[in-house]
Amino acid sequence: MLATVLFVSFFVLLIINVPISISLGLSSMIAILFCTQDPVGVLIQNSYANGFTLMAIPFFILAGNIMARGGVSQRLVNLANCGFGRYLGGLAHVATAACTFFGAISGSAPATTAAIGGVMVGPMTEKGYSRAFAGACVAASGMIGLLIPPSIIMILYGVLTGASVAKLFIGGVIPGLLTSAVFMLCNYMLAKKFNCPRGDRPRPGETWKCSKEAFWALLMPLIILGGIYGGIFTPTESAVVAVVYGIFVGFCIHRSLTLKSLYDVFQTTAKSSAIILFLVATAHCFSFVLASGEIPQALAIAMRSLSQNPTVVLFLICIALLIVGTFLDNAVAVVLMTPIFFPVVQSLGIDPVFFGVLTVFTLAIGQITPPVGLCLFVACNLAELKLEQIVTYCLPYILATLVLMCLFIFFPQIILVLPEMMD
Repeated sequence: MLATVLFVSFFVLLIINVPISISLGLSSMIAILFCTQDPVGVLIQNSYANGFTLMAIPFFILAGNIMARGGVSQRLVNLANCGFGRYLGGLAHVATAACTFFGAISGSAPATTAAIGGVMVGPMTEKGYSRAFAGACVAASGMIGLLIPPSIIMILYGVLTGASVAKLFIGGVIPGLLTSAVFMLCNYMLAKKFNCPRGDRPRPGETWKCSKEAFWALLMPLIILGGIYGGIFTPTESAVVAVVYGIFVGFCIHRSLTLKSLYDVFQTTAKSSAIILFLVATAHCFSFVLASGEIPQALAIAMRSLSQNPTVVLFLICIALLIVGTFLDNAVAVVLMTPIFFPVVQSLGIDPVFFGVLTVFTLAIGQITPPVGLCLFVACNLAELKLEQIVTYCLPYILATLVLMCLFIFFPQIILVLPEMMD
């Protein structure tokens, strides 16, 4: 009865166009009122869980916004151009490499696409790349921002499951770098097919100059990760360190930040953080009601009745996540699906860090698939094209990510090798 009331009320609210975060909270309240003896106040108590860990989210968003406003994007693009610009499809490789660098600062896929795409789409089209190819390249490469640490979505997963955020971060390094390399292979194949030009070799001294200009941007992820894995500070404390570092670099090193621009950054960050944190609060309420009705346990029993093989179950879950990821934002999908599927993988003895990274990777594919691929929409805006014009060029990248997803399922050590070294 509780499950029926919870899910029926949730989907009815969605159908009448109630925002998903409010739908989660209202459906939880309805289920508590009509199907249990618990007071509604128990939902308020559950909405405040894991507050300290959640503080990392607004601080990492703020750090990424500060660095983006400080002109970091162009400096990273210039450095990537020195390394990859000379090859066939060089500017596409530059875009992918720059997104990989920037992903280690922003922790967000749409932000990575916007920051690097704003710098790269224009020069790519001027050099003879089609606008659709340029848009697809920065859209696909932007999803790497969810895998390279620090990742906001991994923090959400860690909060919901209790998995180590530090291990999730380090677990995303190899998948992120592997995705970047595979995307460069896609860039090369597309560039060869469409006869895209090679870039020029860097002039003597240019690589050293670009490295010096990008040094402070590249130092930020090293400070964050080095501090976490060196035991100097927690992931939440590292987010605060990142903000202080970003302000220092913006005002004292690059001198591109002003008090007015910093105020604008605070406003933007507050809006983004409020949306995510309210979603997390109502998701905790929804998860509490799910647990009260033993719904995840029933799902675990049902899935195990289909197969006792962990690989088969992971494939079934990933198919579900791929479908969900095409319709929901990654943050929404994580907070909605993790409480449902996590007990299933726990019952099969699947490592929670492995499942977390795999979940984030699988949902990240939804960033470049219609109808709700946020990176696609950002790229369409930058390239001034319609969605269907870019989607065709995204197909090789989507196929590549599906192959990688299967590779991670069959060879989980690709994800777990670095986290296991921390034990």
